[in-house]
Amino acid sequence: MTLTTTTFRPLAELPPPALGEREWLLECHCARPVTDLLKEQGWDVVADLDCNVHCSSPDRRVYVGFLPESREAARGELWHVHVTDKDGSTAWRQTFGPDTPAQAVAGFLAALVICPTRYCTCV
Repeated sequence: MTLTTTTFRPLAELPPPALGEREWLLECHCARPVTDLLKEQGWDVVADLDCNVHCSSPDRRVYVGFLPESREAARGELWHVHVTDKDGSTAWRQTFGPDTPAQAVAGFLAALVICPTRYCTCV
């Protein structure tokens, strides 16, 4: 799987912003940054009648849900990421609340997509 992204420059190459000029991600609370990234990677993206968005990886082992109209959202869990093992058992899960910008969720998923193996190099 090939991840299509922009080229990132190492932090050492980036000029530091002047004090007080740095802007952090604060605003985007829609699904578009995530769905655009996942569609580019060949994922299925479907919106249901309740305006929830469901995304599945090509191998169907990763699910990403943007669930603004769910019971979980009422508890503060807007984004759901579920990864299953080959046998279908849950490997791990991650949720993000409504205050997490969609670009931050997209960055998390981009890191997940670009890892070529399930094992860490330190193992």
